[in-house]
Amino acid sequence: MMKTVSDISALRSQIYQWRMAGEKIAFVPTMGNLHQGHSSLVEEARKQGSKVVVSIFINPMQFDNQEDLAKYPRTIDDDKQVLEQMDTDLLFLPTPDIIYPKGLENTSFVEVPALSDLFCGQSRPGHFRGVTTVVNKLFNLVQPDIAIFGEKDFQQLLLIRHMVNDLFINVQIVGAPTKREPSGLAMSSRNNYLTEHQRLNQAPVIYQALTLTKDAIKAGNSDFASLEKQAINHINEAGLNTDFFSIQNAEDLTDAQSGDTTLVILVAAFLDKARLIDNLAFTV
Repeated sequence: MMKTVSDISALRSQIYQWRMAGEKIAFVPTMGNLHQGHSSLVEEARKQGSKVVVSIFINPMQFDNQEDLAKYPRTIDDDKQVLEQMDTDLLFLPTPDIIYPKGLENTSFVEVPALSDLFCGQSRPGHFRGVTTVVNKLFNLVQPDIAIFGEKDFQQLLLIRHMVNDLFINVQIVGAPTKREPSGLAMSSRNNYLTEHQRLNQAPVIYQALTLTKDAIKAGNSDFASLEKQAINHINEAGLNTDFFSIQNAEDLTDAQSGDTTLVILVAAFLDKARLIDNLAFTV
């Protein structure tokens, strides 16, 4: 039966007991409103560890827009049911007062330089500072052996890997493949903002543009600027507003060069108020 805790002392007491028993702890940090993509992360955690801890915390530090924070879906009862059905061992359910006892303005923070200011970081100033700070806090609290993150948030996953390496945090970071709807649309809590028509007929154009671009590159086309422009036009013609569509080196997110062998295509596009992100990483 899943145990739910909110206070730090109860969490640490349980983690200590598992540590003394030699358990291997796998951790999945989430902001709730769980869907099949999250479930796939929990499944991977079950494969990787003997005890699975999931956190649900809607992190105020990573929202640059207070309206977005207020509107973020809160479905804790449904989320608990999902996690219980997946045999989650422990749900950590802290409040903002627990994570930020001095308030956001007076808390220490963790930031990965340079990478945090690119792409989603440029569109959402301070977002990744909020992500790396809260993930660092959660790592210190849960002390997992392994942490699972979705590859859908490619930049976030790369930043967390950098943070763990830079700060010598003893956690193995595992990236889990993006879970997609039959149309190819990446599963996301943001999809809840879409109408059925948008979800079925417009949003899937993002994945179409990604796959067309990837196929062109693998076929030998290295005119990346032209490919990016074509993809942006393709997405915008479907009624979306592209924030960025960029072909990058997958190791450090620098602009891709014709000789690079490990690439990632990053995309973000607005469909009305929903900001949808996706990516494809591949080798040439």
